[in-house]
Amino acid sequence: MTEAHLTTPRMTDVRIAHTADLDAATLKAARTLLYDVFDDMTAEDWEHSLGGLHALIHEDGELIGHASVVQRRLLHDGRALRCGYVEGVGVRADRRGRGHGAALMDALERVVRSGYDLGALGAADEAATFYAARGWQQWRGRSWALTPDGIQRTADEDSCIYVLPTAATPLDLDTDLTCDWRDGDVW
Repeated sequence: MTEAHLTTPRMTDVRIAHTADLDAATLKAARTLLYDVFDDMTAEDWEHSLGGLHALIHEDGELIGHASVVQRRLLHDGRALRCGYVEGVGVRADRRGRGHGAALMDALERVVRSGYDLGALGAADEAATFYAARGWQQWRGRSWALTPDGIQRTADEDSCIYVLPTAATPLDLDTDLTCDWRDGDVW
């Protein structure tokens, strides 16, 4: 007589670590992964992923998923809000569709909800449905950036900005939203 065993899918283990706690090999692997995932990745894009918390997924000793959340300031309705800005979300092509992206975002959304006034990210068109299904909301108002030359309109980014509201911070998604300055893509 044989015994049947039901197996449940293995939960993805996500490691959370600050940039300062990652060794050079892990940072290099994360950068390489993101350059493989995104055909338009730049040095500034990589830099935007640094200085905060990284969510990392390894399989068989290889990094197959990365995302990070960094602190930024967003101006909304006369207030400067502490924002957990999500950057560098990518899963190796041959490992997609297995819940790794959701596991990365679960970890970062927990950080955003417990440590920030709101979450925000700039979503590529192909990722917008993924974020919306997770409760991220498309910003409907106008976007701006606080640049060295003053506040400037960022109209090209209007349809790409998604926010994750928190219970403590009411948001009016139809008003203006201004981000702090950084080199490269400001949003």
